[in-house]
Amino acid sequence: VQLQASGGGSVQPGGSLRLSCAASGRPMSNFDMGWFRQAPGKERQFVAAVSWTGISTNYADSVKGRFTISRDNAKNTVYLQMNSLKSEDTAVYYCAADSRRSGMVVVSQVDYWGQGTLVTVSS
Repeated sequence: VQLQASGGGSVQPGGSLRLSCAASGRPMSNFDMGWFRQAPGKERQFVAAVSWTGISTNYADSVKGRFTISRDNAKNTVYLQMNSLKSEDTAVYYCAADSRRSGMVVVSQVDYWGQGTLVTVSS
């Protein structure tokens, strides 16, 4: 499975961005999908996940109420809508696919990673 993330860029605090991650090689419906991020000098951390059905979602406390994850299995694409961005959201964002289909995406059990897209929040 290949995951291609896009949509990163530079934005001012309070702004919005929408990340996309397109999957190819296998139907995305085979996987729970997640977004992780990694800031310079820090470990990769969980941001959000959506179950393979799209029914269940979960978020890191730091992004709850600001970020929304969604998926379109017909388009083999998962999205991350990011609103009210803060400087501490600056990181490289990675999409991830987990074949366990438990509804939770854990960094140590990810099967496939996208290449990352940089989000910079700065005035």
